[in-house]
Amino acid sequence: MQISIRYFTTLREITGKKEEHLVVPENQKPTVTSVLKILSDIHGKSFTDYVFDTEGKVKRCLQVLINGTNIFTLKQQEVLFQEGDVLAILPPVSGG
Repeated sequence: MQISIRYFTTLREITGKKEEHLVVPENQKPTVTSVLKILSDIHGKSFTDYVFDTEGKVKRCLQVLINGTNIFTLKQQEVLFQEGDVLAILPPVSGG
């Protein structure tokens, strides 16, 4: 299964990429958390510190979208990906 990941601002700098494609073995059922942990292994401590809190959960200040829907709107981080899904990780939004 292939998942597209899109990065913005700081994560674009950390990964050196605007987008990448992650191939997950068919026998695995990838969730947001498992995919982000794979990406942490690939991109290192800076990625991990940016995405996860001290308890190992995805930071709620980030906008983490699957096909345009925020995972926190879905009320779970364990949403299963489908072939061709797009994961976008956006920085915290501030008003002004």
